[in-house]
Amino acid sequence: MRDWDKDYWQERWEAGQTGWDIGHASPALTDYAKGFNDKEILILIPGCGNGYEAEELFKAGYKNTFVVDLAPGAFDSLKKRFPEFPDENMILGDFFDLEEQYDLILEQTFFCALDPSLRRAYAEKMRDLLVPGGVLAGVLFDDTLFTDHPPFGGTKAEYLSYFEDLFEIKTFETAYNSIEPRQGRELFIELKKTR
Repeated sequence: MRDWDKDYWQERWEAGQTGWDIGHASPALTDYAKGFNDKEILILIPGCGNGYEAEELFKAGYKNTFVVDLAPGAFDSLKKRFPEFPDENMILGDFFDLEEQYDLILEQTFFCALDPSLRRAYAEKMRDLLVPGGVLAGVLFDDTLFTDHPPFGGTKAEYLSYFEDLFEIKTFETAYNSIEPRQGRELFIELKKTR
């Protein structure tokens, strides 16, 4: 396993190699999150990239939206574009070191950035970071993508094997509102922590 560490991701930021950036918030994530009427819920967006989703949710009144990323470049971009986003809601560090619990965790291009050997650990950590009844929701690539560097792809059957004994599977289907280049290549997931 190669360690896709802070230096790797920071170098990508500095070189402008941010292929994950779609230039705006993902409708699949923000449409789902805005369905929560309680705007006090704690939301986490791991591997936040440019933080478009965090910005949109914060502006919509979800003030307890937090982002975590290894690379300072992610936060530089978010703060330059949206300086009002609170510094205390930005966690510079390793997702696997987090201890706080959240009501909702939003997934987009974080899972595929991790070495595939960490996928089960990702599922277990997501479960640990959710309050009882909390939800992990977002999109996963239903595509092989790359095998030697991020983004790493996979299949629905593979992904289910990591999650099905840890969560109640509410939704695990082809996303209907993916951005055009990803149409038919993303699975929308909604996984609930029940115990």
